[in-house]
Amino acid sequence: MSATPAGAAPGAPESVPGRRAWLNSLFVDHALLRLPWRNWGVVETGRLYRSNHPLPWQLRDATRRLGLRTVINLRGERANCGSDRLGRAAAAALGLVHVDAPFESRGAPHKERILRLAEILRGVPEPILIHCKSGADRTGLAAGLWLLLQGRPVEEAMAQLSLRWGHVRQSRTGILDAFFEAYARAQRERPRPFLDWLREEYDEAALRREFQARPRSRLGWADRLVDGVLRRE
Repeated sequence: MSATPAGAAPGAPESVPGRRAWLNSLFVDHALLRLPWRNWGVVETGRLYRSNHPLPWQLRDATRRLGLRTVINLRGERANCGSDRLGRAAAAALGLVHVDAPFESRGAPHKERILRLAEILRGVPEPILIHCKSGADRTGLAAGLWLLLQGRPVEEAMAQLSLRWGHVRQSRTGILDAFFEAYARAQRERPRPFLDWLREEYDEAALRREFQARPRSRLGWADRLVDGVLRRE
């Protein structure tokens, strides 16, 4: 049974998912596309890794190679999602800590969710794997947040959201880039630690207004690509 850190909801051991979970994962949750496209990345060797939602053998392989001890699921618990059931069962079988830390990809990051993630990251054993569905948007956000919590430059955090990972900043997911840009501006004006800025100055509503006021493509190609073709959450 997987260990449960502070902040994670305890639960019974996962039963072995059956055929229905596999079919749902592969064809409804689009895991079939994640077979050739792993979207794997190293944030810091031996400490933090990133990916799209791993299938059981992918998680086993990563645990064997890298000694993973924790999985942070940025999608949160999802009823009737085969990938969710498979991932939880695989983590339990491997003895990994599994924590849900849900974020959204098209809204201003919530202050309380960031603070909770910071607490989780302080309390779980490393190495850690963070993942969302595609490993592009929420995973890039969380990877950038981790870097900021280590005191790394905001430019390094911003690089975790890029086309290299499949992140399309011209779409509505660009609000995640805007979040890091807001901190970068604040650092130029008055440098201070990330969590101090988050607690004292960050304004979710103001970030939403600012982002919505930006010029957008008249054709809406980026949103159609991300939402319609890539089927991102």
